[in-house]
Amino acid sequence: MSLPTEFVGSYPDPLHPLDPVLPEIALLGRSNVGKSSLLNALTARKGLARVSAAPGKTELLNVYRLPAGYLLDLPGYGYAKRSQTERRRFRALLEGVIRERPSLSGVVWLLDVRHTPSTADAEIHALLVEAGRSVLPVLTKADKLSAAQRRVALRERTRELGFAEDELLLTSSTTGLGLVELRESILQAMTGRR
Repeated sequence: MSLPTEFVGSYPDPLHPLDPVLPEIALLGRSNVGKSSLLNALTARKGLARVSAAPGKTELLNVYRLPAGYLLDLPGYGYAKRSQTERRRFRALLEGVIRERPSLSGVVWLLDVRHTPSTADAEIHALLVEAGRSVLPVLTKADKLSAAQRRVALRERTRELGFAEDELLLTSSTTGLGLVELRESILQAMTGRR
């Protein structure tokens, strides 16, 4: 199963209006979390989002249309080898979307299952809580760990992030782990059904 998806455009303005107005789900994560790979795997369209060996290629608000709403692909935060000015611009775009977009129904927050959340992750978590956004924390790159290592990492991330274990979704863009559940969660958030 895939999500029928069409690229709409890239915008520097966090409040760029979309027509028609539909529910929106933002994809958010560190620069090297595998966001583009996961987006491509989620939609079953290999080249939909540009994947690069160097993190931090997403620079604008990239919008994708699904039948029930929009996916908003935000620039990564944290490690981008960019100037201070560019990093500030990325952060302003990200914060503008999270704090101010009226059609934003929720956020899919991507975190690498292998790593303890960073200071930048903690700042984003605080922003999401402050903005009162509905958040689905998704742990990426699960294929990089054995099944036993995944269980340990899931327990550690649960404790560190303050979410219940069943609120975290383990995924892999390589093996497809968790993608069906993630698609269903996104569609539920867009349509309001449970």
